[in-house]
Amino acid sequence: MAKKEPTYDEGQIAEKLKELPGWYLEDGWIRRVYKTDGWPTTLMLVNSIGYLSEAAYHHPDLSVTWGRNTETLSPHSAGGITDKHFSLARKIEDVVLWRPKEGEALEGTPNKWVRSGDPRG
Repeated sequence: MAKKEPTYDEGQIAEKLKELPGWYLEDGWIRRVYKTDGWPTTLMLVNSIGYLSEAAYHHPDLSVTWGRNTETLSPHSAGGITDKHFSLARKIEDVVLWRPKEGEALEGTPNKWVRSGDPRG
């Protein structure tokens, strides 16, 4: 029998979310909104998140529109928010908001690309 993962209460979740700006708790799920510069970038964002989620074997719900993508990490399998949710959220953040630093060989795109979105706007 598999061991049940420990879950966090609302106060603990709020504390952990301080390390993940832009992520918020709503209806018992942690969520994040990303805005993009259009449909091609939105699709690349979805594919990146899909790849990371499948590799982690932990799958978010996605809400996808032309220039916006909302990730929802649900507590279904564990009965609450666990370390898996926070770990996947951190990996998503690190990948989709990554930009080359000045002076690196990669110069980065001049486009707006993926950026933080207003979580409720």
